[in-house]
Amino acid sequence: MVPVMSLWLPIVLSAVVVFVASSIIHMVLPYHRGDYKKLPDEDGFLSALRMFAVRPGDYLFPKPDGPKAMKDPAFLEKWSKGPVGMMTIMKSAEKPSMGKPLGFWFLYCVVVGIFAAYIAGRALQPGAPYFSVVRFAGATAFVSYALGLWQNTIWYGRAWTTTLKSNIDGLIYAFLTGGVFGWLWPK
Repeated sequence: MVPVMSLWLPIVLSAVVVFVASSIIHMVLPYHRGDYKKLPDEDGFLSALRMFAVRPGDYLFPKPDGPKAMKDPAFLEKWSKGPVGMMTIMKSAEKPSMGKPLGFWFLYCVVVGIFAAYIAGRALQPGAPYFSVVRFAGATAFVSYALGLWQNTIWYGRAWTTTLKSNIDGLIYAFLTGGVFGWLWPK
């Protein structure tokens, strides 16, 4: 068994490596650019939403008032006419800022590293073979970075292509996390 606190360096370094890799994937490589579509009349849509002063939050439309309402003919008519969807409204700002989300992303990467350290540390001894460490730390990182995204497609209608691309990212992050842990595993 290897205590989590003795794995602080691979936890932090794997978070840094994943943070840099994700920045490259999202800012340099083109394969995520089509994840979101532009609305046909974006200006008109935004004007309409402004009129209603929609507050930040998650919305479902049309939204039934409860399970019984899902059988109500008026609700069923709204549902069949469409549009049907879910949307998240975020807080407006003077200009877009990535500082807070990037800070939370880095913190999340650290948390994934802590769980990878915990699982690998409980399963392996000091001096464990490199690939054994990669297997435990990497599998834990993959579950953390990738598998939880499937529910967004299953329940919220996110495109499978977007989820699969994000799972490829998660696999890359998992290999990087596993590699850092394998490299810095205590002897």
